[in-house]
Amino acid sequence: MTSRARRRALQRMGSLVLMLGLPLRSRGAGIVAVRLWPAQDYTRVTIESDHLLAATHLLTHAPERLVVDIDGLELGSALRELVGKVRPGDPYIAGVRVGQFQPKVVRLVFDLKQAVRPQQFTLAPVAAYQHRLVFDLFPVQEVDPLLALIREKEAAEQRAAQAVQDALGELIARIDKPPSVGPPQAAAGAAPPGRPGTLPLPAAAAPAASAAPATALPQPAAPPTAIERQRVERLVIVALDPGHGGEDPGAIGPTGLREKDVVLALGLALRERLNALPGMRVMMTRDADFFVPLQERVRKARRVQADLFVSLHADAFFRPEARGASVFVLSNKGASSSAARWMAARENAADAVGGVNVAKVNDAQVLRAMLDMSTTAQIKDSLSLGGEVLTNIGRVGRLHRGQVEQAGFAVLKAPDVPSILVETAFISNPEEEDKLRDGAYRERLVEALARGIRRYFARNPPLARQRQL
Repeated sequence: MTSRARRRALQRMGSLVLMLGLPLRSRGAGIVAVRLWPAQDYTRVTIESDHLLAATHLLTHAPERLVVDIDGLELGSALRELVGKVRPGDPYIAGVRVGQFQPKVVRLVFDLKQAVRPQQFTLAPVAAYQHRLVFDLFPVQEVDPLLALIREKEAAEQRAAQAVQDALGELIARIDKPPSVGPPQAAAGAAPPGRPGTLPLPAAAAPAASAAPATALPQPAAPPTAIERQRVERLVIVALDPGHGGEDPGAIGPTGLREKDVVLALGLALRERLNALPGMRVMMTRDADFFVPLQERVRKARRVQADLFVSLHADAFFRPEARGASVFVLSNKGASSSAARWMAARENAADAVGGVNVAKVNDAQVLRAMLDMSTTAQIKDSLSLGGEVLTNIGRVGRLHRGQVEQAGFAVLKAPDVPSILVETAFISNPEEEDKLRDGAYRERLVEALARGIRRYFARNPPLARQRQL
């Protein structure tokens, strides 16, 4: 073949390639799914597509709105589904409208309940996800978590006192009123009898319903009183961290039970148990189904100057026969076993799946440096806490190892807070997945965790803290 003939052949092949590429470029990106994750901390909107999306946004005031324009897109049924995903309890989004703004531009208009501080970023394909365009809507003024804890405690005490008064009034009324004759009637709306302690654990929204309703809009907090300052210094604060959440389901069992749902149910029940103890209050890194980055979990614990940090998980292993609970603390010298190293790497990858704004993380140079300063004293206290918890959960079910293990878990790197990570079971094991689904078993597990925490504080009384409100 002459050089001229070769050039002609190459030109024809190039024209064919361009012709094949035209339908792909004209079709543009296809929407795979839209998801909305409302929470008091922030609301996340995720648009998943088979190609990278380019978008711009702007805020308008009076009324408050977020306007998003997505380029290279034609309006389809998947995007229209976003309208029906807005929940009445969303603290930030009142509603959303979707329309074809220009031939290749789709416009989303979010009607807001309050002013927000939006963050927009994209996520590359990872795990089961394709390209994701993410909008996080944060409150303009962040609530002081420490002040919120003490006021929550005061409100709980007032409710308890009122309940006592109501019960006393009811008793007096019954004494004064002659007994009625006839068979007792079932209370209207009473739940049918069932097995005590059985808590159904369906899809993602169920555990979130146990959390405080998100209908009330955050209001600027009044300055703390002198009495509140004294109370917060005497308060023992436990930071509970249910792992994963939102975009990150965590491990998934053989029949579809998700780690993020299990550990949230455990965390909410444990919070109730510990909050009932005098002088103790629980701060949860998440109390609903939303994602919290690993560093943010640590920051939340340090913001309330927690006395200890407990991260709850139910991991999977590549062998379904793996079973038993484990307790981990931080290691600065490498993992104590190959399994511990594997599990730490898996948990540390949660940010990639859950979706972290890299630009925001890159601004936290000081925080990252601080997290690398975990001290020997912190690890020593963590081993003591881990030992108490491991002993007690070992009385409920089988242990994977009979001793506290160590590995480089990012979520345990608070330099001044004793921190443990509890793998309650292997959700990948069919028998252990059944146990985690069972409310009675989870109740026993919660009691064991609470007992281990109480015993730790009995042997290691927390020092009075000069907490700053």
